[in-house]
Amino acid sequence: MVVAERELRDLWLAGRGLPLLLAYTLLLSATSYLVAANQALNFLEQREAVSLTLQVAVAVGALLVLLGAADSVSGERERGTLESLLLSPAPRRALIIGKGSAALSLWAAAWAVSVPYVWYLGRGVGVVGVAVASSLVVGSLLAVFLSGYGLLISTIASSNRLSLSVSLFALLALYAPTQMPTAVQNSWIGELLLRVDPFTAGLRYLGKLVINGHSPGQDAGWLIGPVVAAAIAAAVALLVADRLTLHGGDQA
Repeated sequence: MVVAERELRDLWLAGRGLPLLLAYTLLLSATSYLVAANQALNFLEQREAVSLTLQVAVAVGALLVLLGAADSVSGERERGTLESLLLSPAPRRALIIGKGSAALSLWAAAWAVSVPYVWYLGRGVGVVGVAVASSLVVGSLLAVFLSGYGLLISTIASSNRLSLSVSLFALLALYAPTQMPTAVQNSWIGELLLRVDPFTAGLRYLGKLVINGHSPGQDAGWLIGPVVAAAIAAAVALLVADRLTLHGGDQA
């Protein structure tokens, strides 16, 4: 709790929390304006407008968590403040959990910001409650996954630049299955890849709930990928925390 409190204070009072949230709000405002304009021109059905905004909110909100987690340990190395943390009596897993909690606060703030936009676009079609609740579940799973992954890379990486580069490259790789031809996506191997990819699976689940009007349990199989990815990433990050050193490159 002490580490989490310190990290939250540094992130939101003296760090990049507020600038990142402001940029997120501007992006969400622009997206909502565009989908609302297309909806008025009959280019988008209202459920599709809500789904598109929701997917942008979840994807970018989770990206904020990755940026915060990837900077958490490697950033301390570059600023020369990691040594004082390692000399503290707190277990190293407690340090990682505290830093992960601070990174997850970015997603909590992003989700809270997205609620008014979803309400405005979805009012009158009865999807606001489902959209808000499902985005919280899916976004939280993706946030835990990216937090664990970012902390893992940040713990191992010897520099902050390397940590951010590797983390963002892996995130881009997660979108690769969506670029496959439609015929491949509709095949069994294509659907398997889409379900394994936590980002694609989570966003597909949101689309089926909001656009198709499915019940939460009807397509719950799409959540297996995000749940497994979140559990594995968090567990591996905690295991690697025991090997946290002043110079991350020494662990490679």
